[in-house]
Amino acid sequence: MATSGIELRGVGYGVAGKVILTDIDLHLNEARIGIVGRNGSGKTSLMRVMAGLVAPSDGSVRVAGLDPARNRKAMLTAVGILFQNPDHQILFPTVGEELAFGLTQMGQTAHEARRQARRLLAAEGRAHWEGAATHSLSQGQRQYLCLLSILAMQPATLLLDEPFAALDLPSQARLRRRLAGLGQQIITISHDPAAVADCDRVIWLDGGRVAQDGAAGDVLGAFTAEMARIGGLDADADLSG
Repeated sequence: MATSGIELRGVGYGVAGKVILTDIDLHLNEARIGIVGRNGSGKTSLMRVMAGLVAPSDGSVRVAGLDPARNRKAMLTAVGILFQNPDHQILFPTVGEELAFGLTQMGQTAHEARRQARRLLAAEGRAHWEGAATHSLSQGQRQYLCLLSILAMQPATLLLDEPFAALDLPSQARLRRRLAGLGQQIITISHDPAAVADCDRVIWLDGGRVAQDGAAGDVLGAFTAEMARIGGLDADADLSG
């Protein structure tokens, strides 16, 4: 699926006087991109800015030429977000209702949306999920449902926030296999180098700034070495002020 990517120019973002992102300049047009960094480095805030969930404090963001914060309906088919915790994403009591919701937001009638949801589940070998209570699904199944809800809207780009962090190994394998077969641009945000090792490009975010940007091997080598150095220090012994 073709996409003109995401462009950020001089992007800054802060909340309540706290600076989180500073001077981010990126043009993200590769098929598979990873964004790595320590917890608190600004990764999730960057994802939210790219998706238009929050507007930048400085600079500009364009997704397929549009400002995502001002064109929320257009973003339904431009960007889909898979959050780390599916329970923060699922809204409805049954699988069929959850899958149909995004389609109705795009303008389909309730009947059309439920019919398309049934087709999608059947194509995934999960037709029997339609009437199942969402709370009865396992963690991995709920994460898969969230992915299907996004794919139903056919966005050009997927933003994945720590997609494997809460999954057991079989669930990780199933999710990786499904993602590998997708034609969309996929941007994966993670603190784990293994989650982005196969990406075409990796960006290391540190303290809200781009520390390094390039080939996965080069960036992850430098990132891993720095994390090992930090881990060798007793820096966490001091209480924050």
